Amino acid sequence: QVQLVESGGGLVQAGGSLRLSCEASGRSFSSSGMGWFRQAPGTEAAFVAAISGIGDSTFYENSVKGRFTISRDKAKHTLYLQMNSLKPEDTAVYFCGAAESVLLTTALAEYFYWGQGIQVTVSS
Repeated sequence: QVQLVESGGGLVQAGGSLRLSCEASGRSFSSSGMGWFRQAPGTEAAFVAAISGIGDSTFYENSVKGRFTISRDKAKHTLYLQMNSLKPEDTAVYFCGAAESVLLTTALAEYFYWGQGIQVTVSS
């Protein structure tokens, strides 16, 4: 059974940091593009960051650029999202996803495997 399991969320004050992890099991995603999306209450899921399957190229949504860093440890089958200088508007449920393609992609429809989501709450 293919699973992506997120961890590391929680409550943090504005300006603080969190590191989200997404551990994969059931198959290898070492050559897959992977990414993070988030969904705030009453909104649709939105792209946050992505990383390619080969070469580890990265891309970020403008509002998180310079604050968030996506990375992966292929030996541990784990994707990370380091979030610094957090703002209340970063509050959302964060999801990790894996695409079939090796390419970096920002499109929700390109992701075929998803984690269950994890809450991140940033207080002001």
